[in-house]
Amino acid sequence: MNTNTSPVLSTHDLSVAYGGIRAVKGVNLALYPGELVSLIGANGAGKTTTLKAICGLLAPQGGEVRLNGQPVHAQGPWDLVAQGLVMVPEGRGIFARMSIDENLRMGAYLRRDRDIETDIESVYARFPRLKERRKQLAGTLSGGEQQMLAMGRALLARPKVLLLDEPSMGLSPIMVDKIFEVVADVSAQGVTVLLVEQNAHRALEMAQRAYVMESGEITLQGAACDLLGDPQVQAAYLGA
Repeated sequence: MNTNTSPVLSTHDLSVAYGGIRAVKGVNLALYPGELVSLIGANGAGKTTTLKAICGLLAPQGGEVRLNGQPVHAQGPWDLVAQGLVMVPEGRGIFARMSIDENLRMGAYLRRDRDIETDIESVYARFPRLKERRKQLAGTLSGGEQQMLAMGRALLARPKVLLLDEPSMGLSPIMVDKIFEVVADVSAQGVTVLLVEQNAHRALEMAQRAYVMESGEITLQGAACDLLGDPQVQAAYLGA
Protein backbone atom coordinates (compact mmCIF):
# COMPACT_ATOMS: atom_id res chain seq x y z
CA MET A 1 0.00 0.00 0.00
CA ASN A 2 1.26 3.43 -0.95
CA THR A 3 0.26 5.68 1.92
CA ASN A 4 1.00 8.72 -0.24
CA THR A 5 -1.79 7.74 -2.62
CA SER A 6 -5.51 8.26 -2.12
CA PRO A 7 -7.77 5.18 -2.12
CA VAL A 8 -9.29 4.28 -5.47
CA LEU A 9 -12.25 2.78 -3.61
CA SER A 10 -13.38 3.34 -0.04
CA THR A 11 -16.38 3.01 2.24
CA HIS A 12 -17.07 5.31 5.17
CA ASP A 13 -19.34 4.06 7.99
CA LEU A 14 -21.25 2.00 5.42
CA SER A 15 -24.47 0.51 6.79
CA VAL A 16 -27.03 -1.66 5.01
CA ALA A 17 -30.31 -3.02 6.38
CA TYR A 18 -32.83 -5.59 5.21
CA GLY A 19 -36.09 -4.44 6.74
CA GLY A 20 -35.25 -3.88 10.39
CA ILE A 21 -32.14 -6.05 10.34
CA ARG A 22 -28.79 -4.29 10.01
CA ALA A 23 -26.64 -6.58 7.89
CA VAL A 24 -23.68 -4.17 7.58
CA LYS A 25 -22.84 -1.90 10.50
CA GLY A 26 -20.56 1.05 9.89
CA VAL A 27 -17.95 -0.63 7.68
CA ASN A 28 -14.80 1.25 6.67
CA LEU A 29 -12.73 -0.20 3.84
CA ALA A 30 -10.02 1.30 1.63
CA LEU A 31 -8.41 -0.08 -1.51
CA TYR A 32 -5.37 1.63 -2.98
CA PRO A 33 -4.39 1.52 -6.67
CA GLY A 34 -3.14 -1.89 -7.77
CA GLU A 35 -3.83 -3.65 -4.47
CA LEU A 36 -5.33 -7.09 -4.03
CA VAL A 37 -7.34 -6.98 -0.79
CA SER A 38 -9.26 -9.91 0.71
CA LEU A 39 -12.42 -9.72 2.78
CA ILE A 40 -13.00 -12.90 4.77
CA GLY A 41 -15.61 -14.00 7.27
CA ALA A 42 -18.18 -16.67 8.03
CA ASN A 43 -21.33 -17.17 5.98
CA GLY A 44 -23.82 -14.45 6.84
CA ALA A 45 -21.16 -12.03 8.05
CA GLY A 46 -22.27 -9.36 5.54
CA LYS A 47 -19.56 -9.70 2.91
CA THR A 48 -21.83 -10.07 -0.13
CA THR A 49 -24.12 -7.32 1.14
CA THR A 50 -21.10 -5.03 1.40
CA LEU A 51 -20.08 -5.75 -2.19
CA LYS A 52 -23.61 -5.16 -3.47
CA ALA A 53 -23.77 -1.82 -1.67
CA ILE A 54 -20.38 -0.81 -3.09
CA CYS A 55 -21.41 -1.52 -6.69
CA GLY A 56 -24.84 0.10 -6.42
CA LEU A 57 -27.05 -3.00 -6.26
CA LEU A 58 -28.20 -2.13 -2.74
CA ALA A 59 -28.91 1.29 -1.30
CA PRO A 60 -26.98 1.96 1.92
CA GLN A 61 -28.90 2.86 5.03
CA GLY A 62 -26.05 5.13 6.06
CA GLY A 63 -22.49 6.09 5.25
CA GLU A 64 -21.06 6.33 1.77
CA VAL A 65 -19.00 4.71 -0.96
CA ARG A 66 -16.31 6.70 -2.74
CA LEU A 67 -14.76 5.87 -6.10
CA ASN A 68 -11.63 7.86 -6.89
CA GLY A 69 -12.49 10.10 -3.98
CA GLN A 70 -15.99 10.95 -5.20
CA PRO A 71 -19.22 9.75 -3.52
CA VAL A 72 -21.27 7.49 -5.77
CA HIS A 73 -24.49 7.03 -3.78
CA ALA A 74 -26.67 8.65 -6.47
CA GLN A 75 -25.31 6.50 -9.31
CA GLY A 76 -26.59 3.22 -10.71
CA PRO A 77 -24.50 0.08 -11.23
CA TRP A 78 -24.21 0.84 -14.97
CA ASP A 79 -22.70 4.25 -14.16
CA LEU A 80 -20.10 2.61 -11.94
CA VAL A 81 -19.26 -0.01 -14.57
CA ALA A 82 -18.65 2.85 -17.02
CA GLN A 83 -16.17 4.26 -14.50
CA GLY A 84 -14.37 0.95 -14.13
CA LEU A 85 -16.00 -0.60 -11.04
CA VAL A 86 -17.03 -4.13 -12.01
CA MET A 87 -18.32 -7.07 -9.96
CA VAL A 88 -18.31 -10.82 -10.55
CA PRO A 89 -21.25 -11.88 -8.37
CA GLU A 90 -21.62 -14.94 -6.21
CA GLY A 91 -23.42 -17.55 -8.31
CA ARG A 92 -21.80 -16.09 -11.48
CA GLY A 93 -24.92 -14.37 -12.86
CA ILE A 94 -24.37 -15.52 -16.43
CA PHE A 95 -27.09 -15.19 -19.08
CA ALA A 96 -28.07 -18.85 -19.30
CA ARG A 97 -30.01 -18.66 -22.60
CA MET A 98 -27.31 -16.72 -24.40
CA SER A 99 -24.15 -18.18 -25.91
CA ILE A 100 -20.69 -17.84 -24.43
CA ASP A 101 -19.80 -15.30 -27.11
CA GLU A 102 -22.96 -13.27 -26.47
CA ASN A 103 -22.27 -13.26 -22.72
CA LEU A 104 -18.79 -11.88 -23.31
CA ARG A 105 -20.13 -9.16 -25.57
CA MET A 106 -22.54 -8.11 -22.85
CA GLY A 107 -19.49 -7.34 -20.74
CA ALA A 108 -18.45 -4.82 -23.38
CA TYR A 109 -21.96 -3.34 -23.73
CA LEU A 110 -20.95 0.14 -22.58
CA ARG A 111 -17.76 0.28 -24.63
CA ARG A 112 -17.48 2.24 -27.88
CA ASP A 113 -13.82 1.59 -28.73
CA ARG A 114 -12.46 -0.61 -31.50
CA ASP A 115 -10.61 -3.12 -29.31
CA ILE A 116 -13.56 -5.29 -28.26
CA GLU A 117 -12.76 -8.12 -30.68
CA THR A 118 -9.13 -8.10 -29.55
CA ASP A 119 -10.20 -8.30 -25.91
CA ILE A 120 -12.63 -11.16 -26.64
CA GLU A 121 -9.80 -13.11 -28.25
CA SER A 122 -7.66 -12.33 -25.19
CA VAL A 123 -10.33 -13.88 -22.94
CA TYR A 124 -10.46 -16.93 -25.20
CA ALA A 125 -6.68 -17.22 -25.00
CA ARG A 126 -6.96 -17.12 -21.21
CA PHE A 127 -9.81 -19.65 -21.18
CA PRO A 128 -9.36 -21.99 -24.19
CA ARG A 129 -12.27 -24.13 -23.03
CA LEU A 130 -14.62 -21.23 -23.64
CA LYS A 131 -13.30 -20.72 -27.15
CA GLU A 132 -14.00 -24.35 -28.00
CA ARG A 133 -17.63 -23.83 -26.96
CA ARG A 134 -18.13 -20.21 -27.96
CA LYS A 135 -21.54 -20.83 -29.59
CA GLN A 136 -22.78 -23.07 -26.76
CA LEU A 137 -25.53 -21.80 -24.45
CA ALA A 138 -24.02 -20.60 -21.19
CA GLY A 139 -26.61 -22.43 -19.10
CA THR A 140 -25.27 -25.78 -20.33
CA LEU A 141 -21.75 -25.15 -19.01
CA SER A 142 -20.27 -26.71 -15.89
CA GLY A 143 -19.89 -24.59 -12.76
CA GLY A 144 -16.21 -24.03 -13.44
CA GLU A 145 -16.85 -23.03 -17.04
CA GLN A 146 -19.55 -20.61 -15.92
CA GLN A 147 -17.10 -19.04 -13.47
CA MET A 148 -14.58 -18.62 -16.29
CA LEU A 149 -17.30 -16.98 -18.36
CA ALA A 150 -18.35 -14.64 -15.56
CA MET A 151 -14.76 -13.53 -15.07
CA GLY A 152 -14.21 -13.18 -18.80
CA ARG A 153 -17.34 -11.06 -19.12
CA ALA A 154 -16.11 -8.80 -16.30
CA LEU A 155 -12.74 -8.39 -18.01
CA LEU A 156 -14.50 -7.27 -21.21
CA ALA A 157 -15.69 -4.24 -19.24
CA ARG A 158 -12.02 -3.30 -18.74
CA PRO A 159 -12.27 -2.94 -14.95
CA LYS A 160 -10.07 -0.63 -12.94
CA VAL A 161 -11.53 -2.04 -9.73
CA LEU A 162 -12.75 -5.65 -9.74
CA LEU A 163 -14.98 -7.06 -6.99
CA LEU A 164 -14.99 -10.86 -6.79
CA ASP A 165 -17.61 -12.62 -4.68
CA GLU A 166 -16.73 -16.23 -3.82
CA PRO A 167 -15.10 -17.12 -7.17
CA SER A 168 -14.01 -20.60 -6.05
CA MET A 169 -17.33 -21.72 -4.56
CA GLY A 170 -18.34 -25.20 -5.66
CA LEU A 171 -15.38 -25.70 -8.01
CA SER A 172 -12.99 -28.62 -8.31
CA PRO A 173 -9.44 -28.15 -6.94
CA ILE A 174 -8.03 -27.91 -10.47
CA MET A 175 -10.57 -25.25 -11.43
CA VAL A 176 -9.91 -23.36 -8.18
CA ASP A 177 -6.22 -23.21 -9.09
CA LYS A 178 -7.10 -21.85 -12.54
CA ILE A 179 -9.42 -19.16 -11.15
CA PHE A 180 -6.87 -17.99 -8.59
CA GLU A 181 -4.19 -17.95 -11.30
CA VAL A 182 -6.37 -15.58 -13.32
CA VAL A 183 -7.07 -13.39 -10.27
CA ALA A 184 -3.35 -13.10 -9.58
CA ASP A 185 -2.65 -12.28 -13.23
CA VAL A 186 -5.36 -9.60 -13.37
CA SER A 187 -3.97 -8.06 -10.18
CA ALA A 188 -0.43 -8.13 -11.60
CA GLN A 189 -1.69 -6.10 -14.57
CA GLY A 190 -2.59 -3.26 -12.21
CA VAL A 191 -6.29 -3.86 -11.63
CA THR A 192 -7.34 -3.16 -8.03
CA VAL A 193 -9.08 -6.25 -6.64
CA LEU A 194 -11.38 -6.80 -3.66
CA LEU A 195 -11.73 -10.55 -3.14
CA VAL A 196 -14.46 -12.12 -0.99
CA GLU A 197 -13.56 -15.77 -0.69
CA GLN A 198 -14.60 -18.78 1.39
CA ASN A 199 -11.13 -20.30 1.02
CA ALA A 200 -9.61 -17.94 3.56
CA HIS A 201 -6.16 -19.50 3.38
CA ARG A 202 -5.83 -18.99 -0.37
CA ALA A 203 -7.35 -15.52 -0.13
CA LEU A 204 -4.85 -14.42 2.51
CA GLU A 205 -1.92 -16.02 0.70
CA MET A 206 -2.47 -13.99 -2.44
CA ALA A 207 -3.57 -10.66 -0.93
CA GLN A 208 -1.46 -7.75 0.25
CA ARG A 209 -3.97 -6.71 2.90
CA ALA A 210 -7.13 -8.19 4.35
CA TYR A 211 -10.18 -7.43 6.44
CA VAL A 212 -12.05 -9.86 8.69
CA MET A 213 -15.82 -9.36 8.96
CA GLU A 214 -18.07 -10.68 11.72
CA SER A 215 -21.78 -9.96 12.16
CA GLY A 216 -21.67 -6.99 9.79
CA GLU A 217 -18.60 -5.35 11.29
CA ILE A 218 -14.87 -5.28 10.54
CA THR A 219 -13.19 -6.91 13.53
CA LEU A 220 -9.63 -7.28 12.24
CA GLN A 221 -7.55 -5.79 9.47
CA GLY A 222 -3.93 -5.63 8.45
CA ALA A 223 -1.28 -7.18 6.25
CA ALA A 224 -2.56 -10.49 4.90
CA CYS A 225 0.60 -12.29 5.96
CA ASP A 226 0.08 -11.11 9.54
CA LEU A 227 -3.53 -12.30 9.58
CA LEU A 228 -2.40 -15.69 8.28
CA GLY A 229 -0.36 -16.06 11.46
CA ASP A 230 -2.99 -14.61 13.80
CA PRO A 231 -4.21 -17.31 16.24
CA GLN A 232 -7.75 -15.89 16.23
CA VAL A 233 -7.94 -16.02 12.43
CA GLN A 234 -6.36 -19.47 12.34
CA ALA A 235 -8.88 -20.85 14.80
CA ALA A 236 -11.92 -19.29 13.15
CA TYR A 237 -11.16 -19.52 9.43
CA LEU A 238 -8.06 -21.61 8.71
CA GLY A 239 -8.91 -24.81 10.53
CA ALA A 240 -5.92 -24.53 12.87
